[in-house]
Amino acid sequence: MKQRPIPSINLSRLIREGGSTTARDEIWDYIALPNERIPLVGPAVWKVSVAKMEGEGGVDFWLSGEIAGNALMECRRCLAPTPAAVRAHFQYLLRYQSGLAHLEAIEENEEEILLFGHPDLDLEPLLSEAFALELPYTVLCKEDCKGLCPVCGANLNEVDCGHQTRAQSRLGAELSKLLDGLKD
Repeated sequence: MKQRPIPSINLSRLIREGGSTTARDEIWDYIALPNERIPLVGPAVWKVSVAKMEGEGGVDFWLSGEIAGNALMECRRCLAPTPAAVRAHFQYLLRYQSGLAHLEAIEENEEEILLFGHPDLDLEPLLSEAFALELPYTVLCKEDCKGLCPVCGANLNEVDCGHQTRAQSRLGAELSKLLDGLKD
């Protein structure tokens, strides 16, 4: 299996000279989170820009970017694989501190700052988090999805299994009567 390249941006020149830089690329197959993967339909396209700022605590950078793609989710009614469009915008204040192995978050003056210690800034956790936060809670494969049969589990969009389901349970019918009585 081919190894996935880790999205990163090299900030060596910015650390030394200042200015700004941009990067863009695509992520294929999935968005990696610490304990799961979000499958993709096609690529997720990302772009970032980073500008050096003079900060009080060291060498600071302003990173802003976006990521857009189609996540493969399950339809909330029939569980069919369903693409869901996701577009996320993000911004981070970064501070370079040589020697740090991983990104670390600190709070300073009620502002979150991400510390990084290597000029090759690993963007994957930033891109993944932004993408995951914009995922819809649920998706439908189509607006009139019929869902699954509660008796046999058949996808009612594909087959008519012949099972009859009651519109309401007896308890539901009694509650409906009670609510109707309250309206009067």
